[in-house]
Amino acid sequence: MNESTVPGHHSTKEKIEQVVEYLKNFNGVLVAYSGGVDSSTLAALAHLALGDRCVAVTAEGQTLPARELESSRSTARSLGTRHIIIPFNELDEPGFANNPVDRCYHCKSGLFRELNKLASELELEAVADGTNASELTGHRPGHRAAIENGILTPFADLGITKSEIRQMAKYLGLPIWDKPQLACLSSRFPYGRTITVQGLRKVETAEDYLFDLGVSQCRVRDHEDTARIEVSGDDLHIILKHRDDIVGVFKELGYTYITLDLEGFRSGSFDIDIKTGTRDE
Repeated sequence: MNESTVPGHHSTKEKIEQVVEYLKNFNGVLVAYSGGVDSSTLAALAHLALGDRCVAVTAEGQTLPARELESSRSTARSLGTRHIIIPFNELDEPGFANNPVDRCYHCKSGLFRELNKLASELELEAVADGTNASELTGHRPGHRAAIENGILTPFADLGITKSEIRQMAKYLGLPIWDKPQLACLSSRFPYGRTITVQGLRKVETAEDYLFDLGVSQCRVRDHEDTARIEVSGDDLHIILKHRDDIVGVFKELGYTYITLDLEGFRSGSFDIDIKTGTRDE
């Protein structure tokens, strides 16, 4: 890549070197890997730092869309790092399915427990995840679980933000550098509403349909008999063009009312009443 085409490429290169040097301090690292921009960039840098002593691990759970699991496989192949997929049922974690405001804490606690066990079996010194400096404020119960389980957070520790990670991914030539930010399917339900496999598959099918129509980013928020669709302003014309088809498909899924949120796509829209801030989902 021509460095001159990447704004601030010198600082980007320096940040890459900082992360690589950080990771070299450990005798093997297991990367908690979802296939998103943060974890993919971390896996790429861990591979640069440690070679075969880096393993990317994806948890195949109920809240991970099937399309994202396949995307994680494809991206891992392009990174050249070893990739392991493990089963994980977050619905079995105490407290998670009840969907409290600290839902992510219950899920991450169980997941990090399993990743630490696997790292020990693989004789890797540490587990790392892609939490970045932009995520250290607001409602972040999952980060508390990372701290309690001794998980490395190189980007956060080095003060690297989400936008800087995208610059790093672009510099490294990663195809996912501009991938839209995603969140697990449990974020589609209001807090306090029980999360079920049936409900998760319902919103996944609804969102898959919208993605197949060509929207770049969306959320289908499930309010029991009502589906609230969030898309970016650039994709509104797609929804309006296919309005009748969307209504038909969503009603087949069991929704009585299908609405379009005029505020559009926004992260963590169910967090607006949480006074501590908002999640970036």
